[in-house]
Amino acid sequence: MTDLATRVAVARPTALRRAAPALLGYAAVRALGLVALAVWSAVRGKSAYTLLTARWDSLWYARVAGGGYGYEVRLPNGDVHSDLAFFPLLPWLERLLASVGPLSYADAGFVVSLLASLAAAWGIFAVVDHVYGRKEEGAQRGLGRVVAGDGRAGICAVLLWAVLPVGIVQSMAYSESLFTALAAWSLYCVLTGRWVTAGGLALLAGLTRPVGLAVVAAVWAAGVTTFVRNRSTFAHSRSTTAANGAQLAAHAPAVPGHAPSRLLLGMLLAPLGAAGYVLWVGHRTGGGMLGYLDVQAGWRNGFDGGYAFARFVADKFTSFPSALAGLGLIAGVAAVIWLYVIGVRQGQPLPLLVYSGVVTALALCASSYFGSKPRLLLPAFPLLLPLALALARARASRSALVAGAVAVASALYGAFWLNGSGPP
Repeated sequence: MTDLATRVAVARPTALRRAAPALLGYAAVRALGLVALAVWSAVRGKSAYTLLTARWDSLWYARVAGGGYGYEVRLPNGDVHSDLAFFPLLPWLERLLASVGPLSYADAGFVVSLLASLAAAWGIFAVVDHVYGRKEEGAQRGLGRVVAGDGRAGICAVLLWAVLPVGIVQSMAYSESLFTALAAWSLYCVLTGRWVTAGGLALLAGLTRPVGLAVVAAVWAAGVTTFVRNRSTFAHSRSTTAANGAQLAAHAPAVPGHAPSRLLLGMLLAPLGAAGYVLWVGHRTGGGMLGYLDVQAGWRNGFDGGYAFARFVADKFTSFPSALAGLGLIAGVAAVIWLYVIGVRQGQPLPLLVYSGVVTALALCASSYFGSKPRLLLPAFPLLLPLALALARARASRSALVAGAVAVASALYGAFWLNGSGPP
């Protein structure tokens, strides 16, 4: 075995052991949510498993997995709901699992979601631990010894993602967990300079949800800044060396090894998933490059800069009971923006800021399905980092108490929400 192979073999279990507390905590929170859902559903005479696998988008994904694209529903008001609105990676995986075992497409979607949610939790931990998990980095960022070096920031970030009020979606046969896993690991690869892998994961994320554009934007933003920085460093090195009379730098590469070519390849790969599917939909519908937008318009979904959402919130203030909901919505949007601003002030890496910024903009500025906005924000895990860092600074007993209390509240809310209106 070569020295490199030995280092890789040792690094993998070490990384898993470091992430184990976060993964165990995440699994415990999700198990609590599923138990609460099962009990609540039984009391109401409903099937918790049906709520998780055979409602709303889950049915559309399973239908695509079973029969391919081409199904649509024409509503009395003239709207056309086409399955082309749903990106193909989750149905492909459902079909793959169903073809090699006794699972139905709905069962396969549930299994994919469970496995992907664990992969997402690990990816979130890896990103946060890479950024804040080293003592010297924590000290430089003013985070103190408690955050740095012990992995607590990553654990807290994973737990916060698990206990989000709509965290039950992470266990549904939806694409949020799969997308978050691909996005988190793509961002981790960007942060660690694995450009080709980052681009490949961004490609897959683009085949999962329209918000895959956020991952592409993060890869491109990081790639461009890295390329410019390396060129500037090389230019400065050459000028300094030339001033000293040396000529060897004239043949030195801008980035060690083959980094420029790998960076470029990663950037080229990143948009191929989303672009390929959108162009395929345009060709299939005859709508050209804008064909996918026509499909979304059939669902009354689009991007209007937040105008329709603002009107939706304003309408809540026409009567007193609904005014409370309006105030809650305003407070929620303000909290999201505040968390993003705090992330900027704390010096989050550019890829994380670009990614969470695009996810937030696409979620808040969509023109329809206002009740789905918390679900659409679910992949924006970098927004949780300021809270995770604050929780990591607290005493372990206090952090555990807070996380436990919020986990119980999240489990109860998830059971209530999914037995009621739930996510469309």
